[in-house]
Amino acid sequence: MNNGEKTHKHKPKSDFEALATQDMNENLTRTAQWTVTQKLALTARMLAAEGHGSALAGQITARGETPGTMWTAKFGLGLDEIHASDFILVNDDLAVLEGNGMPNPSNRFHLWIYRARADVTCVVHTHPPYVSALSMIGVPLIASHMDTAMFFEDCAWLSEWPGPPIGDEEGDLISSALGDKRSILLAHHGQLSAGETIEQAAVLAFHFERAAKMQLLAMAAGEITPLPPAAGHHAHDYRLKQAPLNATFDYYARQVLAREGDSVLA
Repeated sequence: MNNGEKTHKHKPKSDFEALATQDMNENLTRTAQWTVTQKLALTARMLAAEGHGSALAGQITARGETPGTMWTAKFGLGLDEIHASDFILVNDDLAVLEGNGMPNPSNRFHLWIYRARADVTCVVHTHPPYVSALSMIGVPLIASHMDTAMFFEDCAWLSEWPGPPIGDEEGDLISSALGDKRSILLAHHGQLSAGETIEQAAVLAFHFERAAKMQLLAMAAGEITPLPPAAGHHAHDYRLKQAPLNATFDYYARQVLAREGDSVLA
């Protein structure tokens, strides 16, 4: 037998993945039963801890149960001080249906995304520093690492900045540019992540900033090598599996609650 000759064949990776997926679905069970507004408050706090806060900028919303409605935090609060009780329910004219306070006028473009994408239940938009820096130099997000593969060919780029997104024009532009993707880098602006669940949108937004930081570091050191397409698509789908993604959200949520206490949920 030649030294280089293999003694056995590799089992198909798909077999290992199927077993791992089954194990994750059975064992990564969730004990916390948070409400929609509690999940949104936890999202705000975990993103604040990651540096997503920019005074009053940025919005975290979720589709309401009634068509044409959404949950959003009342205007005037930073991400680091939002509680579950600070969320208000608004209609498609941003009129308050439930709760006290006013919505951020820039929430209007979220409504356009919910109208265009029946699969989206949560939108997270923030202006963190590395994302903002990348948006300033006109370079789309490049997913070229296993930890950022959730964005592989799933992150749009809007090269035009329409100004403050308080009108229907911006909503039409941003929702059209997002298309069928889960995330988008907005030129001269920030990031937006649109998820099928609150957990998915939160984890995407959290890692968007890390992806931008890694990209800027890599660009400073040399030329970024793209991921092989087949491996990139596989890693993208693997990173977005529901059970481990929810476990990731729960991990960040536990960090919030350990730091700041259960008052965040009130």
